[in-house]
Amino acid sequence: MGVVETNQFHKGLKIEFEGGIWEIIEYHHSKMAQRSAVMKTKIKNVATGAVLEKSFRSGDAFRVPDMDRKNMQFLYKDDIGFHFMDMESYEQYDFSKEQMGDAASYIKEQQEVSVLYYNEELMGVELPTAVELTVTETEPGVKGDTVSGGTKPAILESGTTIQVPLFIDIGDIIKVDTRTAEYLERLKKK
Repeated sequence: MGVVETNQFHKGLKIEFEGGIWEIIEYHHSKMAQRSAVMKTKIKNVATGAVLEKSFRSGDAFRVPDMDRKNMQFLYKDDIGFHFMDMESYEQYDFSKEQMGDAASYIKEQQEVSVLYYNEELMGVELPTAVELTVTETEPGVKGDTVSGGTKPAILESGTTIQVPLFIDIGDIIKVDTRTAEYLERLKKK
């Protein structure tokens, strides 16, 4: 089990705090005149889903929970939830949308992910920092839109909507940052 200080915080980091496991959703460093620096955070209790805004003093240390990881493949989504297969035992597991958290917005069929467990209890799904997804719906691009720097909404194959540059069309494969939900680049034009 490791220890992290507030200056090592990043989105998605899980820490032990007040007897539970909390995930850092947002954070920013704040320094006011004649006071010590603080790290203002928004954290989510992994077990209950409760969100809390909390300020920590600079230099505070927290234990990082020792989590087990299992490699699983996402099979499909239906009314029950998200269905995964353990890549070693070939057993299938069902996770609810609440258990999936933000990962539900970026996962696609046949994708391999790490599923996190703590004391044999599901703590979440860990996606890579960037994923490749196909644009399924958006306004058509217009010639000359590459220079203006504007954006438009686009619906991705996972069902989530993000802002993309005006030149992106339906069928384009784009890279999306799973931490910030931001467009990174177009990989393949339709």
